[in-house]
Amino acid sequence: MPEEKICVIGLWHLGSVYAACLADLGYTVIGMDFDRDRVEKLSAGIPPLFEPGLTDLLAANIKAGRLSFTRDLGAAVKGTRYVLVTIDTPVDDNDQVDLSSVMSTTAALAECLEDGSIIVLSSQVPVGTCHRIKALIKEANPSLMFDIAYSPENLRLGQAISYFKNQERIVIGADSEATLDSVERLFSLIPAPKLRMGLKSAEMSKHAINAYLATTISFANEIANLCDEVGADALKVAAALKTESRIGPGLPLLPGLGFAGGTLARDLNILRSLGDGHGYRTCLIDAVLAVNKQQNQLVIKKLKRLFGSVEALKIGVLGLTYKVGTSTLRRSAAVEIIRDLRRSGATVKACDPKADLAEMKEHREFEFSPDPLEVARNADALVLVTEWPEFRELDFDHLKSVMKRPVIIDTKNMLYDKQLGKKGFIYLGVGTG
Repeated sequence: MPEEKICVIGLWHLGSVYAACLADLGYTVIGMDFDRDRVEKLSAGIPPLFEPGLTDLLAANIKAGRLSFTRDLGAAVKGTRYVLVTIDTPVDDNDQVDLSSVMSTTAALAECLEDGSIIVLSSQVPVGTCHRIKALIKEANPSLMFDIAYSPENLRLGQAISYFKNQERIVIGADSEATLDSVERLFSLIPAPKLRMGLKSAEMSKHAINAYLATTISFANEIANLCDEVGADALKVAAALKTESRIGPGLPLLPGLGFAGGTLARDLNILRSLGDGHGYRTCLIDAVLAVNKQQNQLVIKKLKRLFGSVEALKIGVLGLTYKVGTSTLRRSAAVEIIRDLRRSGATVKACDPKADLAEMKEHREFEFSPDPLEVARNADALVLVTEWPEFRELDFDHLKSVMKRPVIIDTKNMLYDKQLGKKGFIYLGVGTG
């Protein structure tokens, strides 16, 4: 199977990781994207965003001749049986998915796809999208003999390569047994259980997994907020929950901010729209979204409790990226919190060890400094949002000496065990009473 040529279309985070990892398995992979700058950088071994290990993986497989990149769609799919569509599906400020790139690119495949090809869609799309794509291509090219499968991605920013190579399961959706067999062979080099099902079931499985994870996050935060009110410790409560066999240790039950990044909220909104379209009220999903929207207001709430008003406060923010292990600020909770702070009249200075400087140019809501000490200087409060390990190693005595007021709001409870109260800080975690 490694002699097989594979085309990967869409080369942001998902596509660049898929292309590099599949090439590392021994396949000949050609990655395609219409973005000239992205293709040129990837051809030079430079990934579109920071992902641990990706730069080395790209370089090794480009050097071995197994991995190349192009902007030419026709050249990319020529002689290719498997065409993986890994286009990033952005969301707007209301977490509504934008499928325009997925639909326009797959429509263009009608002109260059070869008979016997299989499109394997891994982009995050609403249930029913695969059937729409297939109908669109068949309408444009009725004689083309091809099929489509859906295999939802299961990567995590900051740990993507490890998750690709050590997947818990690979969901494969198709409406043909022959297509299911073929796609299972494609992924046979990855030692993970293969779950076979129909197209719509595979699409729905991605929605269901993300909706369940989102529900547990909102549940944990609801409990944490009540713990803060009564003086209980939500971290201890979470430990009790994780030892319950019917719940388990793997669920995201630690208190903190709401889910961000657009991924989970995108699926919740897809399910809510699906319910609206079929006259079914999605009460639980509505509640999960409501709790999540409220959760990121906790920084403002804690500041108001301390100072009475946020207006004219100088706030330092530690961590800007969507999560640890990535450089992107896309749909970051930190950016949302900073915007709320600015609307409330505060001024904000922020730092992050990995934030994409190009993305930072789009944000005028805050002043950026690479030095946490400068962010703390004359600040009324520091707010820790992204739990980069570098922030645990800060000299807190020095930090306190340059602050106007020694207040730390730790939205991830990362510094919970540092006993900063004994150093003279007013330390506020989430759900820690």
